[in-house]
Amino acid sequence: MKLQQVGEDCLLPVRLHPGARKNAITGEHDGALKMALTAPPVDGKANEALLKFVAEWLGIAPSRVQLRSGQTSRTKVVLITRIPVAEVAAKIAAAAG
Repeated sequence: MKLQQVGEDCLLPVRLHPGARKNAITGEHDGALKMALTAPPVDGKANEALLKFVAEWLGIAPSRVQLRSGQTSRTKVVLITRIPVAEVAAKIAAAAG
């Protein structure tokens, strides 16, 4: 996983699978966290769902999660403010089982 610490923020690379049966973290793909979301890839719905899912998963306010790049791509970078990389890495490890 290619997590990056930028000041007090964390950059999380994500490989998104929109239109899935359920919202879930499904593994890793080419250095990015693979996520499946039920939202369709239309009118930014999958991007909105991604940011909401990441905030809920990390237990933080949605306002602390932003899409940094990849607006129309399956490969995205999510900016999570005021969180250390180690904390995000621990959540990823817990989700992996």
